[in-house]
Amino acid sequence: MASKTIRLTINQASNGLRFDRCLSSLIPQCSRAFLQAHIKHGKARVNGEICTNQRFRVCAGMELEIDIEEPESTAPIAEQIDLAVLYEDDNMLVINKPPDMVVHPADGSPSGTIVNALLARYPFMADTMYTSGGRPGIVHRLDKDTTGVLIAAKTPEAQFRLSKFFADRKVAKTYLALVLGIPRESTKQLVSMIGRHPVNRQKMAIVPRDGKEAITIYNVLHSGFYEEVLISLLRVNILTGRTHQIRVHLASIGHAIIGDNVYGSRRLLNVGRQMLHAWQLKIPHPATGELMSFEAPLPDDFQSIVDEMKQHPAGS
Repeated sequence: MASKTIRLTINQASNGLRFDRCLSSLIPQCSRAFLQAHIKHGKARVNGEICTNQRFRVCAGMELEIDIEEPESTAPIAEQIDLAVLYEDDNMLVINKPPDMVVHPADGSPSGTIVNALLARYPFMADTMYTSGGRPGIVHRLDKDTTGVLIAAKTPEAQFRLSKFFADRKVAKTYLALVLGIPRESTKQLVSMIGRHPVNRQKMAIVPRDGKEAITIYNVLHSGFYEEVLISLLRVNILTGRTHQIRVHLASIGHAIIGDNVYGSRRLLNVGRQMLHAWQLKIPHPATGELMSFEAPLPDDFQSIVDEMKQHPAGS
């Protein structure tokens, strides 16, 4: 654990104060209990001599020193990572997120994230680390395997406004998904409550209570065979933004996204990842309010499956 030494000279205003109270008034970023523990463990000195007496009365002109232990920083670091930019201005950046990339650092994914890339691309974002909750620029998320349109804010003001647009449902989000089988209905609205799985807390599930309303609308675009397995390409619009919403809803009607080994299975088709793509997104501009529209081309692995499926249509 790293440490830094703070050196202070007692002025007349602090004359006669207890040692711990004097340090607490002069080092407001540290709690009194925190400073008392440091005094107790011999980390503080008066005129160069260790003092472990918290009640010692200081006098004007005395020189105080305290060695403050600091935990190693867990803040994300800047990493030079190429991003596929779809649009950029002074307020925001829009990228085509690749597969196998996490949006922000978390347990198991401390680096290689969108946040790490943003910090390298815009060093000034480090100044907003605290006010953004350690997620500078992030206004919405995509799962690690999900590709497509992702928006990042470049200023705190833009981050606040874009986040509010998502919260107020002023964003139109359209996905493309490859699923197992052919849904019985070519178009359908799915409405349910989604919350944490009652047993596996790493998963989401449709729950009877204590969840949040989730609304998903799908349309079947194409159906066909891929490696002799019947699959369909769906256009999916979500009116809410619940965690794993599309994956949970499609799995609930028996048409899990191919490659999704959490809510579906990779036994039939081992395609390496879940085939879900954030295709189009419409959102007001954070500065002007103008409605902006963005579209991300399909990644190669997704496109190759679509091409083969179209070459072998269902019923042929």
